[in-house]
Order: sequence, then C-alpha cells, then structure tokens
Amino acid sequence: MLPQQKFRHCPACGAALSQQANPLRCGVCAFSFYFNPTVASAVFIKNTAGELLFIRRAKDPGKGMLGLPGGFIDIGESAEEGVRREVMEEVGLTIVDLSYLCSCPNEYSYGGVVYAVCDLIYTAVAVLPEEAQALDGVEACEWRRLGDVAERELAFPSMRLGLQILKA
Repeated sequence: MLPQQKFRHCPACGAALSQQANPLRCGVCAFSFYFNPTVASAVFIKNTAGELLFIRRAKDPGKGMLGLPGGFIDIGESAEEGVRREVMEEVGLTIVDLSYLCSCPNEYSYGGVVYAVCDLIYTAVAVLPEEAQALDGVEACEWRRLGDVAERELAFPSMRLGLQILKA
C-alpha cells in the first residue's frame, strides 16, 4: 500500500477524503500534501586489499541478503553526513574519500506501507577496515572482491545498479 492510501481523512481539518491521490487534496479546506520520495544513502567501502564491505541484513526487507552500509537521511542532514553516520551505526567504521557513484529509485516495504525512496550510492575507503563489526541491523560483515558478488545476492535494485556500474 502506498503512503497516500493510508489517509482516509484530511490531516488539517479531519474531513473525509474521497480519493487518496498524490498530491492529497482536501475539497473542504483546500489542504494539499505531496508524497515525495524519501532519501537514503549507501556506500561501497573499500579496504587496503581492494575488497568491498558488504553487510548481511539482520532485518526485513531483505533479511539474510547482502546489502551496503547505509540508510535513511535524517532531516537537516546532508546525504554525505547521513551515510557517514549510518556507516558508524551499522559497522563502526570511519570512512574517507567519499565519492558519489549513482542514484536509483527504490521501494522500501515496511509496516504494510511501500515507501518510494531515492537511493544515493557512494564509494569510500575505510580508515581502519579491520575494525568492521556487525552492529545495528547487521547480522554479519563480509569483505568480498568485486567479482565475487552476484547481483542476485543484493537486497535492493539500487545496490545492484551500483554493483553493475562498479563492474563496468
């Protein structure tokens, strides 16, 4: 279910809504609300051996599949600040040489709602790669060579696109 389909009443005046479109528009008070994608960032982190850090996801969506350290950007945070924070929270690493790779639309299913997401994918280098550890939402950390990762192993289409670009 899309987020706009959860709204049955206007959040401003409480009037019943006849449709759940985007934008949501109230015929009584003229309130309008646009449902835009949320922004997330993720990063391919390299170590000194040229391997990339993948996480094994501990939670759905994609539980048990490979992913990249990353997550949703907080309000007031840049994408770069967000990815650095998420890397620290998920794998305990500091990263340098952060560079933009690509963006990709994605969907994130959570709590019965399908959220539209714009994923920003980066590359970076780990300062102390040997200190990588499975923390928040991470079952395991795996350092892998680029050629040893199949697209089908990755939890999200945006990460598959990033992998394709890196392999090209």
